[in-house]
Amino acid sequence: MPVQILMPALSPTMEKGKLAKWLKKEGDKVKSGDVLAEIETDKATMEVEAIDEGTLGKILVAEGTDDVLVNAPIAIILGEGEKLGDAVAAAAPAPKPSAAPVASTPSPAAVAAPISSGNGSRIFASPLAKRIAKQKGIDLSALKGSGPHGRVVLKDVENAKPGAAPATKAAGMPQGMSDDAVLKLFEAGSYDLVPHDGMRKTIARRLTESKQTVPHFYVTVDISLENLLPLRERLNLQAPKDKDGKPVWKVSVNDFIIKALAMALIKVPEANVSWTDSAMVKHHHADVGVAVSIPGGLITPIIRMAETKGLTQISTEMKDYAARAKSRKLLPQEYTGGSTSVSNMGMMGVKNFQAIVNPPQATILAIGTGERRSVVRGNEIVIEQQMSVTLSTDHRAVDGALGAELLGAFKMYIEEPGLMLV
Repeated sequence: MPVQILMPALSPTMEKGKLAKWLKKEGDKVKSGDVLAEIETDKATMEVEAIDEGTLGKILVAEGTDDVLVNAPIAIILGEGEKLGDAVAAAAPAPKPSAAPVASTPSPAAVAAPISSGNGSRIFASPLAKRIAKQKGIDLSALKGSGPHGRVVLKDVENAKPGAAPATKAAGMPQGMSDDAVLKLFEAGSYDLVPHDGMRKTIARRLTESKQTVPHFYVTVDISLENLLPLRERLNLQAPKDKDGKPVWKVSVNDFIIKALAMALIKVPEANVSWTDSAMVKHHHADVGVAVSIPGGLITPIIRMAETKGLTQISTEMKDYAARAKSRKLLPQEYTGGSTSVSNMGMMGVKNFQAIVNPPQATILAIGTGERRSVVRGNEIVIEQQMSVTLSTDHRAVDGALGAELLGAFKMYIEEPGLMLV
């Protein structure tokens, strides 16, 4: 029988993607494992493979189409002697829900139904929540959604008071202004409009959610690099050479930082956690994400079980991740999850900054530049190479004292790096 090819979910949080390119055309013979198309998410480009043999009978979604919902039919494969007929009808978009309540589980498309508020901003609500809110005269923009990614669901509407007014906007530039209203502020100037791509939209959504829903707490310390830098130099001098006479590996300061943070989390296991409303997730290993800047945004590949890996292995993995990240070739399992993250802006000359926690992680470490500073040792002023680091925590999971303990363990490993090698 005809087989529908569906838009795949390339990560647990993916709701839609872009059908970037078809690699087969209608009428082509395909076999199981053949690559049919390329799909782009906000952070990666992946391939869609055929799962059956046959003929690519119909392409339902043209290449270049944005916002294709997960599990939506994108093509049909026909077996020998089969015709399109009913297969195309079966692949047509499902009818809109009727006014009657829906008892069954909603489809992925229904769960993520966006609507517009009066000021032009987008509100995500389930169809049932939207319908009941309209009946009760409730303004959905006044509600804080309790569903996944802040979606308004039925219980949010049932708990709201009829006629609820929109939430008060913060002082300063109005929040949720329409595009026309924003552009009117700049009408005396000149500018170009660059539409947001999927990555920038996702970054904006996730960081906004984090700052609005995660109570951040910050702890900063200064750390000496006087022992680490000479050790790094000695290790790199011992690196074997390849056939061209170049070092096989070169350990960076960031590799030491990844290792030190991982070992600090194992030393302070109460901080190696993630928050959920019902329980604390206590991780067995330290999976350290590392922010990598790529065109249009950033991505955070994860060094799994970093506490168990040597510096050269961490270095090799990071070089591979960074190269594939820039071409958007990372697999979802390589950048999702993780128990903490590192954001290093030291190479850009940034002295100190505060990073935003990336849920469901509960911590992120912001690394400033290493620089020569005047430091008091005993009764003397000496010049040392130091850096400032700031730990951001989800205060629900890691409070101030615990964050300070974790940062103290990290400082110990950086200032006495030999402890990471024993």
